[in-house]
Amino acid sequence: MKRKIKIKNVVLLVVVLAFIAACVFIFLNGEKTFFEKPSNGYLASNTLSVDLYELKTGEDDTETLEKSLDLVRGSKIEYFKDSKITIDEVEYTKVSYDSNTYYILSDNIVEKMEDVVLEKELYVRTSLNLLEDLDGNLLSLLEKGEKVEVIGFNELQDDGSVDLYKIKVGDEEGYYYSKYLVASEEESLKNYDEDGIYKIHLERGDRLGGGSAANLDYYPVEKVSFEDNKMPDEVYALYINGAKGIKNNIDAYIEYAKTTKINAFVVDIKDNCVPAYKSSIYEKYSPTNYKYANNSVEDYKYAISKLKENGFYVIGRITTFKDDYYALDNPDYAIGKTDGSLLKHSGSYWPSPYQREVWEFTLNLAKEAVNLFGFNEIQFDYVRFPDRLTSYENAGVIDYKNTYDEEKAQAIQRFLMYAVDELHKLHVYVSADVFGESSWGYVTAYGQYWPAISNVVDAISAMPYTDHFGSDKTYWENPYQTMLNWGKTAATRQTEIETPAVARTWITAYDTPYWDPYVTYDGERLSEQIQGLYDAGLEGGYMTWNSGSNLTKYKSQASAFSKNYASNN
Repeated sequence: MKRKIKIKNVVLLVVVLAFIAACVFIFLNGEKTFFEKPSNGYLASNTLSVDLYELKTGEDDTETLEKSLDLVRGSKIEYFKDSKITIDEVEYTKVSYDSNTYYILSDNIVEKMEDVVLEKELYVRTSLNLLEDLDGNLLSLLEKGEKVEVIGFNELQDDGSVDLYKIKVGDEEGYYYSKYLVASEEESLKNYDEDGIYKIHLERGDRLGGGSAANLDYYPVEKVSFEDNKMPDEVYALYINGAKGIKNNIDAYIEYAKTTKINAFVVDIKDNCVPAYKSSIYEKYSPTNYKYANNSVEDYKYAISKLKENGFYVIGRITTFKDDYYALDNPDYAIGKTDGSLLKHSGSYWPSPYQREVWEFTLNLAKEAVNLFGFNEIQFDYVRFPDRLTSYENAGVIDYKNTYDEEKAQAIQRFLMYAVDELHKLHVYVSADVFGESSWGYVTAYGQYWPAISNVVDAISAMPYTDHFGSDKTYWENPYQTMLNWGKTAATRQTEIETPAVARTWITAYDTPYWDPYVTYDGERLSEQIQGLYDAGLEGGYMTWNSGSNLTKYKSQASAFSKNYASNN
């Protein structure tokens, strides 16, 4: 009995001594957290990461903080609200991470994830339109060098960077991609590589009225590769238009393509006056396109699904700024004359590339096509102003509806940047068709400038058709030399930016009956074109332009579609 009492006394003494020791520890260290439960918080910063420090005590009992590691902002962390220290008049808060104790600047801890971005103001490096919402609707154009107020963000990337900032500019609030904003006005006003790449374009100026090469954006645009949607290194594509009954003969195209090296198809979503299916987007933006659409959604989906099920990479083509039906439905957004009438040029009406309502219509159509049918890539054709309008412009009779006083080439590049940013969210690639002339090293009169477009899109697809080089029969009678000579100019343009797109070229797949002599484009003529492109260094592949997408004609050209051109280099 006495022995048990002694044991209890010892235990009690140990507890009392432990309590006294804890009190002494708390008193000596000025700590209030011995029994404090940590709170959950998030690391906040105006940079991508936050520094964590270890507390060190020197021989003279001086306390210092030594950087131990850093974590990306937005990281979840435990912290002690009442455990703070001040060193050199700066307050730090104690945190716990990975079972270790650190200190961070008190301003770097917040309670809510939506508060982790501490940037207050930024500057516009690249002029684009403010996004009204995350669906791609547009507000005003922001100018290079303009200051914006940061009021939020949509999401953080794995490295702590912001995807889109929510910003306020004047009375407008909206979203802007972080990659187009920088921290200082000085940095925002710079042009990329001013003594190198930019200087090339600066010296070209504005020769033909399409805009100055110096006023375009050349900051590198990282090219994407989607794990769930791989673009072939070389695309060998047949073109199929959106005529009625696309469902009925799709199996015949597939059967034929499988006997060749064809690995892709370009299929119309919308050609001028030939809308391929009854899109709900037409119902909202262009009822006439809906009225004259050639196929039901079900039939069109059947055709695209069959192509994809058989392993083909499928590219959806949209004529962008040439659309009679849209222009007639929306005259306020179409190129007109100063007398108030619509401009009809080359037999067509033209939605204005300056009008953001046209951009939104086109993007929404592209998004719908991707979501409904699973296109791997969206290709924008007629992504330009009408050509051969100099006489009209000199006479002052054209109203381009130029809301923001932009140059033509600026509007074209900005549209493509907008489309690329929005469509990449759907893991789909973006390509743009350009005239062969755009490779000559100047801004064309209709606003296409090869380096500015190639820098932005995933694939650039020129149209150097052999009957488009003039009346000299040498061009279409010698397709190899014509493509080789042209291809070398395009290859040079590709070197004038740091992040060029894949160069994938349209080839002439139709006969040239317009001049004497008549030239039949059989497999040999197509092979000569393709080999000329590859020998010039353009190895992204080819697409066959035959507006009728005539299968009989394609079969007569089979020898061209069965070769491996890269191996011949």
